[in-house]
Amino acid sequence: MAHFATRLQELSARTRRLPFSRDQMMMLMIAINELFLGIDTYLAHSESGTIVPREWIAILFGFTAGTLLLFAGLIALRNRPLASLIATLTLVASIGVGLLGSYFHLMRAAQPFAPAGERLTLELLVWAPPILGPAAFAMVGVLGISAAWIEEPPDSGTLTIWRDWHLHLPYSKTRAYFFIVGMGMVAALVSSVLDHARTGFAYPSVWFATAVGIFGMVAAVTMGAIDHPSRIDYYTYVGAMVLLLIAGPIGTWRHVQADLTAANVFVLERFLRGAPFLAPLLYANMGLLGLIVLLGNDEAY
Repeated sequence: MAHFATRLQELSARTRRLPFSRDQMMMLMIAINELFLGIDTYLAHSESGTIVPREWIAILFGFTAGTLLLFAGLIALRNRPLASLIATLTLVASIGVGLLGSYFHLMRAAQPFAPAGERLTLELLVWAPPILGPAAFAMVGVLGISAAWIEEPPDSGTLTIWRDWHLHLPYSKTRAYFFIVGMGMVAALVSSVLDHARTGFAYPSVWFATAVGIFGMVAAVTMGAIDHPSRIDYYTYVGAMVLLLIAGPIGTWRHVQADLTAANVFVLERFLRGAPFLAPLLYANMGLLGLIVLLGNDEAY
């Protein structure tokens, strides 16, 4: 597992020393994700013109969690236990917010008083608020908790939670990262498919996004499942993550083009109610997180 990461570290040493460890880079990405989730949630809930009180939970939490995680990162060099505690509490709350949001969205999709067999249908899920949209908070929380706890010794699967408290995983932290990236891709893929189902998959680019999402998900899960990946496995995985990095901006550009008028005029209402221009960037986000996993597991900081 460490072979390819070692190669990457050797290449980095020839150019310049990375300013952060893998876990620090993960935590920075998680903080940025929380901030963007707050923005994305605000834009999504602005469609109705009125944001109800419970919808402010995710919006305010995104900004608050991002700020707290950045603060934890600043104090981590001097007081890692305190930083880990702050990060852990914040990220556990993020998981709770994600699950609660998914429940609210599911209740919006369901029709409890409809005849049997019509209370929750695929059509309702397609046109309802995205069920897995809030789950991004939960996915970010799980990934962040993994980064907040030190693995000692590296690749042992033993995480230090607090002083003498340890959690023993059945696999290494690196493999756990691969599985979590795969979980994130499942959420991104399902959300993409349900969103594009509204257009009937009429455009070839929509199928490209679906194929790339499946490839990225399978590649990440496979890397987590293999004890000793070969060089081809690593190259395939890197290729999948690079495709995700490419697909994200392309998707955003396509969504922006769809939201503009025929004369390329910006109308705020179209961006709020039309194709979600930030959603495709989740692919690029997962691709970047997937590449960070390969940076090695030296956590002695």
